[in-house]
Amino acid sequence: MEHTPLGSTANRRAFLKAVGGSATLAAMGGFPMPAIAQTKQITIINDQSNANANAVFAKIATAFEAQSGVKVVINNMDHEANKTAIRNYLVAGAPDICFWFSGNRMKAFVKRNLFDDISDLIAREDLKGPLGGTIGSVTVDGKQYGLPMGGTLWGNFYLKDVFEANKLTVPTTWEETLDYGEKAKTAGLVPLAMGTKELWPAAGFFDEMNLRINGLKTHMALMDGQLSYLDPLLAPVFDHWDQLIKAGFFLPNGSSYGWQEAGALLGQKKAGMMNLGNFIKYAIPADAQPNLTFAPFPKIADIGRFEDFSVDSVHIPANAKNKELARDFLAFFYRPENLSTYLEPTGNISPRTDAPASADPLINQALQSLKTVEGTSQYYDRDTDPDMAQVGLNAFQEYMTHPERRADILKRLDETRKRIFKI
Repeated sequence: MEHTPLGSTANRRAFLKAVGGSATLAAMGGFPMPAIAQTKQITIINDQSNANANAVFAKIATAFEAQSGVKVVINNMDHEANKTAIRNYLVAGAPDICFWFSGNRMKAFVKRNLFDDISDLIAREDLKGPLGGTIGSVTVDGKQYGLPMGGTLWGNFYLKDVFEANKLTVPTTWEETLDYGEKAKTAGLVPLAMGTKELWPAAGFFDEMNLRINGLKTHMALMDGQLSYLDPLLAPVFDHWDQLIKAGFFLPNGSSYGWQEAGALLGQKKAGMMNLGNFIKYAIPADAQPNLTFAPFPKIADIGRFEDFSVDSVHIPANAKNKELARDFLAFFYRPENLSTYLEPTGNISPRTDAPASADPLINQALQSLKTVEGTSQYYDRDTDPDMAQVGLNAFQEYMTHPERRADILKRLDETRKRIFKI
């Protein structure tokens, strides 16, 4: 197995992939596939920035080589560099397997016929059941063009000991949310710590509200530019959001706090809950982490449960030379025990509902929660056009600071939607 490094860097996405500890490779098991001449090989462009995950991936590749006779060449590429390079190598010089993002970013390449339809692999490995609601993240017009990888499940996080000490109850409905907020304030706590300095936490909260009130289909219509930001369907989303803002449930001057600074307030027991992904634990002191607990965002409307579960993905380029061998490798790599062992050091959650238990209690809580999810979106800036996303992220931050500008903000968003989606 060949392994070629091509540099490294870090940003928010790299952070989500890179954080975590070490892992030990799970037993690989037998691979029911006929031996193939050693001259056959597959090439993989890997943009994982976590060294421990890369070590696991190399062991998985070595086990695949030993059992299949296929040589695996892994070219490690910097995560940021891959965002640019993929636009070139998918057209000319494509590898057999590459890593990317699901959702809207995947669709852009599907529309250009640059990712292979792997619905046959999904069917062959009987993956629709284990993937549950996450299969939509790699589906376009009923066909699958990749496999979802590790993800981040958005929700409310709190410290059990803080809730017990203050006799607080985790809200599961909107009425309970309003009741919780008042009790938290009485206890001297910020009900919902949210730092929007980096913009995206506010957009994530918008996703949570829209998914709970309008459901996945309507949310994705908005993300695809098919629904107006002025549509009456969105009015209840901002009406509910208004209730929380005007009741003083959020962190004062939240736009001056980064997510880690806001998370530190949770760890210091100055806040009751925080809406974020499970990477919040890296803002919590080690001695407080055993009490950190995940809870789904409360139910609002009487609809199915949909969640933000932002996942990366792995693909077979349409111009790959060895598509069948690539399918065989992905089938091996994607076994629940192999995938989970690979994801363990990153702190990401397996999209498979049959994933084995993790050493991390938060991941186990998220895995259990995913089993009851009917569908998943990615995340605002992954699900919509990048230019639309930038305007939206700024708009939601502004709204939380100046809710009285709601009409102007929504009008501006819709003008941007019309321009970007050419409506």
